[in-house]
Amino acid sequence: MCYFEQTRWACGYWRWGHFRQQCNKEYRMGETCGLKLVYETKTEKDVCKICHDTEKKQRRYDKMCRDIQRWQREGNRNATIERTCGEMQEALGQIYRMREEHDHRLQFLGQRHCVGASKKANPNPPRARWLHGDTWMSHLGFTVTEAVANVLLQSTGLAVSS
Repeated sequence: MCYFEQTRWACGYWRWGHFRQQCNKEYRMGETCGLKLVYETKTEKDVCKICHDTEKKQRRYDKMCRDIQRWQREGNRNATIERTCGEMQEALGQIYRMREEHDHRLQFLGQRHCVGASKKANPNPPRARWLHGDTWMSHLGFTVTEAVANVLLQSTGLAVSS
């Protein structure tokens, strides 16, 4: 249960940051135990890169749609309209995949704020109350109840303060 920074964007998307502190479970220098806990969450006011890219693709798709409407009014642009319709289908597929990736990350890796208390609140990491409510989340996205977390902590020799 090593400590890492976390970045969270306004859209809810998040990613792990730099390694900050090693836990007692891992004794080798530079190695981590595999379980990630939040050392500090950096909140970004802007949306993530995937959202920016999706918005860009959506603007491109909207422009192609307006162009097709204009070309249909003008007439004699059948080949251009057909080519642009194909490009629109491709752009729509890309938008769908990007939104799906974003939603999957939010759903699978925990949209809820259950990834741990900030280390600044309690500077003693092994005994810090890293549970938020009754759950915490591993780096694989598994949400674990307090009872299971206590069993994990007892097996590693760490304790949870209330």
